[in-house]
Amino acid sequence: MSAEALRLRLADLAASGRGDLRAVVGEFRRSEVLVPVVDGSLVSAEAGGIRWLFVFTDDAALARFAEARGEAVPERVAAYGALLLDQVVPEVGGPVGIAVDAGSAAGLVLPPVTGIVPDGVAVDAARAEI
Repeated sequence: MSAEALRLRLADLAASGRGDLRAVVGEFRRSEVLVPVVDGSLVSAEAGGIRWLFVFTDDAALARFAEARGEAVPERVAAYGALLLDQVVPEVGGPVGIAVDAGSAAGLVLPPVTGIVPDGVAVDAARAEI
């Protein structure tokens, strides 16, 4: 499934400032997104003690991101959001979130919290057990 439905849902969320975040997460899980790769590694950045994996809903969003950073558009792999959240995030080690369409007006971050990533790697899981 393409990321068109996700892209539209993000645009609606950005325009209204309101929306059903569970539905957005569900749409992300069902969508095939583009994950930039440089030197065999997924492109990411660390901020606030969290590693953020960058993913994009289309080539245009990825190109804008690369241009804003003054870089060439990197290679990319397509992956479903569910694969990233359920398998890739736990393998990275440490807290990892997903930054969707970083740098765009409709960008969204999916933080490493319960209900988004597996409980074993959610930063709030320990507090939820108390």
